[in-house]
Amino acid sequence: MSLLIPDSGLLFWMTLSFGIVFFILAKWGFPVITRMADERKAYIDNSLLKADEVNRQWEEIKDLTQAMLEETRTQQLSMLRETAQSKEQILSDAKENAQRETQKIIDAAQKQIRLEREAVLAEMRSEVAVLAIEIAEKVLRHELQEKDRQTELINRLLGEARRDKLGT
Repeated sequence: MSLLIPDSGLLFWMTLSFGIVFFILAKWGFPVITRMADERKAYIDNSLLKADEVNRQWEEIKDLTQAMLEETRTQQLSMLRETAQSKEQILSDAKENAQRETQKIIDAAQKQIRLEREAVLAEMRSEVAVLAIEIAEKVLRHELQEKDRQTELINRLLGEARRDKLGT
């Protein structure tokens, strides 16, 4: 049974050695351990604060990036709209220019056709007049071969000329 119940001398020396070790630890060990634990706790708290700050900054950067992406998309859509409008304007201007040029060409062609038609008509009139004069000359030669007919024609023409002169 002596194994289970310690002897009083052993109990005294164990208590005394425990007291000395506890005193030494309380005087020099525990303050160091406590200081190191406090420093470690402060380091961990500081690291947590820094991590929270980094997370907050990360969220701000993420929001800023998202806003920049939205702005860029908006600008891109605006530029695409402007480009499409410019394209439509250029195409419209090109169509108008082409229509004006086509109309100028058509007008010039119509004018040229009209001038050529008038020239052809003038030439035809000239030829008809020449033919009429030639026919009239041949008819008059044939009819004026006789003297009486010549005199009658001259008198008639003089009478018409007098009436025309007097009438005006």
